[in-house]
Amino acid sequence: MPVTLILGGARSGKSRRAECLARDSGLSPVYLATAPRLPDDDEWRQRLLHHRARRGDDWRTVEEETALVETLPDIVSPDCIVVVDCLTLWLSNLMHAGIEPVRETDKLCALLPELDGGIMLVSNEVGMGLVPETPLGRAFRDAQGRLNQRVAAVADRVEFVAAGLPLLLKEKNGT
Repeated sequence: MPVTLILGGARSGKSRRAECLARDSGLSPVYLATAPRLPDDDEWRQRLLHHRARRGDDWRTVEEETALVETLPDIVSPDCIVVVDCLTLWLSNLMHAGIEPVRETDKLCALLPELDGGIMLVSNEVGMGLVPETPLGRAFRDAQGRLNQRVAAVADRVEFVAAGLPLLLKEKNGT
């Protein structure tokens, strides 16, 4: 089954695109949420509720903030399609937890081709905007760019979404 990477900016429609592709696959959809639980942030809670309502009740939801590599083998199967939303939050969670992102990226990229089922990974393209003012912000931007490059290299399909419109960047045949 293919590995698909869907890139885009904030509010570009990348999550909706992944959800639509998953729904259209005919497979049982699984949503792997990497979003941290922020109990004191009402705006964040509303975003999460909006995403959940948009998907509907036919989705199984798994929440995992950092142990993505350890969780995927337990939920990916030939009869389901897994949407990981998103790699950007996963990377942020890793960095905040003091977990080495390069090592986790290596493990993820080694695992993806071995999974026996469809998987779509959603990720932000953060390198097209302003240069972050802080060293941590620049380190995050750089790490995100490297993560996206590594996952794109092993993905069978890569799309970029802007204004809700997908642009195909890579198909399995190497184009």
